[in-house]
Amino acid sequence: MEPAAGGFSEEEFREACAELQQPALAQGDWQLLVESLGISIYRQLDQKTGLYEYKVFGVLEDCSPALLTEVYMDLDYRKQWDQYVKELYEKECNGETVVYWEVKYPFPMSNRDYVYIRQRRELDVEGRKIHVVLARSTSEPQFPQRPGVIRVSQYKQSLAIESDGKTGSRVFMFYFDNPGGQIPSWLINWAAKNGVPNFLKDMAKACQNYLMKK
Repeated sequence: MEPAAGGFSEEEFREACAELQQPALAQGDWQLLVESLGISIYRQLDQKTGLYEYKVFGVLEDCSPALLTEVYMDLDYRKQWDQYVKELYEKECNGETVVYWEVKYPFPMSNRDYVYIRQRRELDVEGRKIHVVLARSTSEPQFPQRPGVIRVSQYKQSLAIESDGKTGSRVFMFYFDNPGGQIPSWLINWAAKNGVPNFLKDMAKACQNYLMKK
């Protein structure tokens, strides 16, 4: 299927929606990694890199789909609640919105940065209202690599959100990145195992603060 505007195909959006209704864990070798705070994380080894892809399923209570999506898309606000952001902004490049994101890494490791495109859509699937955000790395000459910062060239994320039938949100997230450099794969995988639940917890808290900020 041909990519839609923004570089993502209709099928990619539909696949993210489908995971909310029926998680696609039978295909491949997805294994349950951790269950914490109502969040389940599965992983599958990527043979080419020795790193894992992750699928996350769960419910964030008292955070509506519209609010959660808005907080996720608000880059300026993320600088306030995400302690690992060093720099984050978006810029128009050849008709596409491109995001630049530098992430703080603990000493003595070098910071990583990302250049990626993302697109947000709201879909109606058999009467269910689902918010979907897709992102993946890209290469743009307007964002040259910086000295002392390692560019992450392999990054992909999908996020699908719908109401949990109450005041919260059901969430699906797919995530993969290869941070490169001399970091042991076990350390990268450990960080993902612990970092994803903490990120979702921080984002849920950010939703509450966002309401007070308005």
